[in-house]
Amino acid sequence: MSGMQSPATTTPLTFAVIGCGARARAYMELAMQQPELHRITAVADPVAARSGFIASLEQRGGVKSFEYGEELLAGPKLADVALISTQDRDHFGQARMALESGYDVLLEKPAAGSIEEVAELSRLASALNRKVILCFVLRYTPFYKKVKEVVDSGRLGEILDIQMVEGVEPWHFAHSFVRGHWAKSADSTPLMVAKCCHDTDIMSWLVGSRCTSLSSSGETGYFNLAHAPANAPQRCTDGCEHSQQCPYDARRYASDKREPWLPQIMPAPQEATAEEVLDWVAGHQWGRCVFRCDNDAPDHQNTSMTFESGVTASLLLTAFDAGRRINIRGTKAHLQGGLHIDGVPYKLCIRDHFTGDTDILSIDDGSGQSGYESHGGGDQGLVQTLYPTFKETGAIECRASLLKDSIEGHRIAFASEVARLTGQTVHLTQTSK
Repeated sequence: MSGMQSPATTTPLTFAVIGCGARARAYMELAMQQPELHRITAVADPVAARSGFIASLEQRGGVKSFEYGEELLAGPKLADVALISTQDRDHFGQARMALESGYDVLLEKPAAGSIEEVAELSRLASALNRKVILCFVLRYTPFYKKVKEVVDSGRLGEILDIQMVEGVEPWHFAHSFVRGHWAKSADSTPLMVAKCCHDTDIMSWLVGSRCTSLSSSGETGYFNLAHAPANAPQRCTDGCEHSQQCPYDARRYASDKREPWLPQIMPAPQEATAEEVLDWVAGHQWGRCVFRCDNDAPDHQNTSMTFESGVTASLLLTAFDAGRRINIRGTKAHLQGGLHIDGVPYKLCIRDHFTGDTDILSIDDGSGQSGYESHGGGDQGLVQTLYPTFKETGAIECRASLLKDSIEGHRIAFASEVARLTGQTVHLTQTSK
């Protein structure tokens, strides 16, 4: 891992990892590139193959293993930091337990299942003098750092309007939000919270003031029974006459969609044959026809916001685009660009209103980011800040995503779901603290 110097004294920052899925794996693989700074001392996951993999990253051994996070947290303190990357509905209870047990917390987004729980975690961390860092990795991407730099420089003039698009990509949406863990809000969190609190956090970070009101609309417009092909069975593995034409054929988990999707859901998929993969898919939720699931997550949703500063903004979440796009209009110039759009890692340019000149900005993307392109280097950027943040040995960039300073994005995301369901404008200054 480049760009970070080892401190004079190298007492490693120790981690108890609770929830050993894809997110924990990404963070810990990066952290363990510098074992002099980081150490894994405990893991917890009901799937032994997942916790075993995380434990194997610690070459010094001595990792204690548990089936559930609550079991780990109920015993003696085993690490400096509890990394909590379980399912959304478990975040609040486990983070609260970790704080009360003496841990600082590295918490996967969203922080909790309601804005009230988010605020309660922040109050508890403050009362106990502990840190909770949210994994808002987009703040640490070279792309959004550059956007923030341009906004703060005044080059665009007074900011009047921001438009953002989060394109989930059709297969990703079907995998996670139609067939997957986040398909039903009651089982996790609303889609705007689960997927887009990243983006609402970036929005509030760029604007620098509170959102005062918002409206939102969206629905499950495509992934529903009305779009099921004639005679399509309940499961792709039951034999579907449309499989050759259907881009969502679940049998693709055994072929071209094996990576990176299968390791996120199937224990120990690396050694599995194609036949074994299909047998597994046939017995699990990812084998279902995408038009015959019990999902309620909207596949498109648009949220319009007004901020105290007078900035107006919109965020479009859609299954049918890929990457993140942004437009910022100021009184002097217009910034536009995107992260992982149109087949390129990033685009960013500024057009001056008065001269018509267009400046294409270069972005220093650092190095060593191979394999983490989906977050544009943000995973690496976050991990690089953990030692100085939790050990307080240097500049603490990561404090940008301390929970107490990152509540606004959650407020917007939760309120947008209220607005979508009620069809009414939500006035946040009246309904949220």
